Amino acid sequence: MNREQRMQLAYENFKKGYNCCQSVVLAFADVLPLDEEILEKVTLGFGAGYGRTRNLCGAVSSYGFVLGLLHDKRATLADDKTDVYKHITDLDNKFKELNGSDNCGELLRNVRNLTSGYVPQVRDEEYYKVRPCAKFVIDSAGLLHDKLVETGAIKE
Repeated sequence: MNREQRMQLAYENFKKGYNCCQSVVLAFADVLPLDEEILEKVTLGFGAGYGRTRNLCGAVSSYGFVLGLLHDKRATLADDKTDVYKHITDLDNKFKELNGSDNCGELLRNVRNLTSGYVPQVRDEEYYKVRPCAKFVIDSAGLLHDKLVETGAIKE
């Protein structure tokens, strides 16, 4: 699957109702060592800025899942963490260059009628019209694809 196909799949996942993290992670399901049902479950709580707390954007948190699952073990746990953290930091910086922040609340600061609490908003056409989240999902899938090609984790 190429970059554009992954970006499109992430967008389609979001339009199906998956949260931002799920949308991106599931766009890479074909190369991950877990089945889609497990991926859907383990990423369920990472939408809306981690459980709807409006902290780290779910699309950004997807980097840790995908990079961790595709990481080749190094000599030590410290080496493993260093390697994965380096790539996450690089992706996070690129995301912030594109979007100004990696914080869900800041990214949604101009969205009118943004609700609070833990109950997700209804996904209707109005929701998709005013939410910039689809862009963040698409950006993250593209950035992540590029990183995985760069590191040799996947082929283009």
